[in-house]
Amino acid sequence: QVYVVFSEELKCWCRAVVESVRCQADGYQLSCFLVDYAKYCCVPSKRHVIRVLPGAFAKIPHRAKKCRLYCTKPLTLHIDYCENTAKIGPAKRWDTAAIQHFRKLLE
Repeated sequence: QVYVVFSEELKCWCRAVVESVRCQADGYQLSCFLVDYAKYCCVPSKRHVIRVLPGAFAKIPHRAKKCRLYCTKPLTLHIDYCENTAKIGPAKRWDTAAIQHFRKLLE
């Protein structure tokens, strides 16, 4: 289901899919994927910043889609200062430089 949430970062209302709901001391925290901006954001539910999307707007196609690069895993440079060596090996997350390089390739 697609909802409308107010993004503090973008300062506007955005279409979003709720990924998860976390209970906190002061209410609930919604983790959302903004379908037109390909961004993730957290929205507090107590300030009425989430609304049901009217039917006509739900039919508009999303501008962003979640996807993955098939069989492509992040790598990073592992530096061993004791042995004065550097090797490329697996990483848990993509490096910032790799993300920027990939975005430039897409442009």
